[in-house]
Amino acid sequence: MSDRASCCSQTDCDATSPVASDGATGERHRLSVPQMDCPSCAETVGRSLEGVSVVESYDLQPTTGTAMVETTAGDTAAPVVEAIENAGYEVMSDGGEETTPTPLHRRPRAIKTGVSALFATIALVVTVLGPSVDLLLLTVGQTPISVADLFFLGAVAVGGEVILTQGYRSLRVGSLDMDLLMSSAILGALAITALTTRELYFEAASLAVLFNVAELLESYSVGRARRSLSELLELSPETAIVARDGTEQEVPVEQVTVGETVHVEPGEKIPLDGVVIDGESAVDQSPVTGESVPVEKASGDTVYAGTVTTDGFLSIETTAESNDTTIARVIDLVASAQERQTDHEQFVDRFAGYYTPVVVAFALIISVGPPLVFGLGWVEWLIRGIELLVIACPCAFVISTPVTVVSGLTSAANEGVLIKGGDHLEAMGAIDTVAFDKTGTLTRGDLAVTDVVTLNGHSEASLLRCARSVERRSEHPIATAITDRATDEASGTTHGGGIDGFEALTGQGVRAELGGVTHYAGSPALFDELGVDLDRSVPVAGVTQSITERIESLQDEGKTVVLIGTDEELEGLIAVADTVRQSARDTIGALSKQGLTTVMLTGDNERTARAVAESVGVDEYRAELLPEEKVAAIERLGENGAVAMVGDGINDAPALATADVGIAMGAAGSDTAIEAADIALLSDAIDRLPYLTRLSQRATGAIRQNVFGSLAVKGALALLIPIFIIPVYLVILIGDVGMTLLVTANALRLGRISAM
Repeated sequence: MSDRASCCSQTDCDATSPVASDGATGERHRLSVPQMDCPSCAETVGRSLEGVSVVESYDLQPTTGTAMVETTAGDTAAPVVEAIENAGYEVMSDGGEETTPTPLHRRPRAIKTGVSALFATIALVVTVLGPSVDLLLLTVGQTPISVADLFFLGAVAVGGEVILTQGYRSLRVGSLDMDLLMSSAILGALAITALTTRELYFEAASLAVLFNVAELLESYSVGRARRSLSELLELSPETAIVARDGTEQEVPVEQVTVGETVHVEPGEKIPLDGVVIDGESAVDQSPVTGESVPVEKASGDTVYAGTVTTDGFLSIETTAESNDTTIARVIDLVASAQERQTDHEQFVDRFAGYYTPVVVAFALIISVGPPLVFGLGWVEWLIRGIELLVIACPCAFVISTPVTVVSGLTSAANEGVLIKGGDHLEAMGAIDTVAFDKTGTLTRGDLAVTDVVTLNGHSEASLLRCARSVERRSEHPIATAITDRATDEASGTTHGGGIDGFEALTGQGVRAELGGVTHYAGSPALFDELGVDLDRSVPVAGVTQSITERIESLQDEGKTVVLIGTDEELEGLIAVADTVRQSARDTIGALSKQGLTTVMLTGDNERTARAVAESVGVDEYRAELLPEEKVAAIERLGENGAVAMVGDGINDAPALATADVGIAMGAAGSDTAIEAADIALLSDAIDRLPYLTRLSQRATGAIRQNVFGSLAVKGALALLIPIFIIPVYLVILIGDVGMTLLVTANALRLGRISAM
């Protein structure tokens, strides 16, 4: 087993590779390899797997530390595990179970680094105290070794053991990684000391200590990102209380099947997705949907695994198994999303494939060129060559993007925003226009009665009773809204007398006999045909105006007006509308402040679209659009910059797919909504959008800062080393340890961005 904690990429690593595949379906193995935490590590593991005859294909995921390996049918993972461990990477599990990455593999290296640093510190103190303490102990050949030198050598031996061991393994599989380069640098420093009068004990010890520190920092940064995913894994409880055979039994959630009844006490986590069949409780859904306020749940309501009851008991009929809950799908998608490369990551991988070989070649030229061509001192230029070997690995450069992406993805997931890949996170940061569907996005998607206008001496209660009686057999959404309001207001009573002769009048309304009198509920056109005078003036809300004027004023507000009455008398008007989300206007305003253009696209009529657009404050709106016309509208908007489309994930699927970024609303519990979009808001909280754009913009900025900042530092050092004398320890402190710290800190800042 190896103590290896981390490495840095220097070549373009293809993490997914076929090996001797004959098209047969083989055995799939999921292996946890927590020490494999960068593309270079994955390349070293991949080179080892290519020599295993039973391996058909593999998918190496350094960001999550997992290896998916397919072997020929009937073969075990034993030779695969052996090959990976021979490459220096410990395999923590096998058997297809999802595992939580552990930091325990860093402890041996951390201990050795601490001891190595202690030895180096003692050596420095002895050196400062001078010859009275730094006594000559022995001479090996022509090389004197003092007390300080002995402690420096101890630091190299303890700290360099893991580096030299892994460097040998990398050399054996032909991987030009950081361990091989650092091993060459350490051995080069010791060789110069042994073969010349120049003592480089301090330089060799600095390389051993500081490189280990840098490796531990890189491992920590990746581990920190992995732990944020582990926190999602911990949301779902491991057991559930299930009602079986008349008793309550505590069983692992994996053993609970769809349709079983689970009981959840106040303050406990809901173990599986399901529907409440008994009990009432407020449920904290923030772990799944990001909603900050608990949601009241009662019989018939949907609940999600990982959410928490706050004040009541719930009996729940399960609707999904443990591996198919909403939170399980979120975890799977977040894990897979971490492997989708952004444009910057692809650039880094391609660049690193050229960077390291070029700098290594430059180091060799610098080491031997000036002494051979110009007769300059060998020792000085060999030291500069060693420093260039240190610069040859773009450590911070390579981890800069994946660490930032993982930090952004998991931060978003904790706020109820599922981003299905780093590429979508980056794309969202470049959006210029946000297009919204109206129904179900800017509005709630549920029709409700907004106005009740009585006429001819009728009371509101009598008008609602009449409306409910006429409409209650209709299945139209407008009829449902009216009957719901009438039931609430009129205690569920109907018009006095019998109800008979119900008839739906296509495109106009309905007709029914109430107590022997024919009543109608329908459009103004229906009553106009019945001969009712809609132009006569009547007092309405203290203002005298014609019925037609009142109808038009309501329609100008985006409302649908239903008239109630007989062919002789109009009893009143009921206006119905899809209510605007309370947070829609604030959301649009926040997006506008961020410099984004907002557009509403809807199939509704011009009058309704204008009313909603004015209410929420979008910059533009387009009405009466068919699905294909929404696609065309997205394409036209795209001519002026990148476009994000926000919709329900089902009806708007073509537009979502056409936009640069498709965002689905209210995706919790919906496979279709999650699959339809690049980003899914797990709740209906449209106010997550400003957070999403802010997170994406900052993530994109952090990626650019990390990539180009680390590249600039590495490049500057590579150019300065041949010109100026720079101490070895400063080269590794600035170019490796320092940049790793800066890159990691910059990436982890994303976790502090909140939707609140």
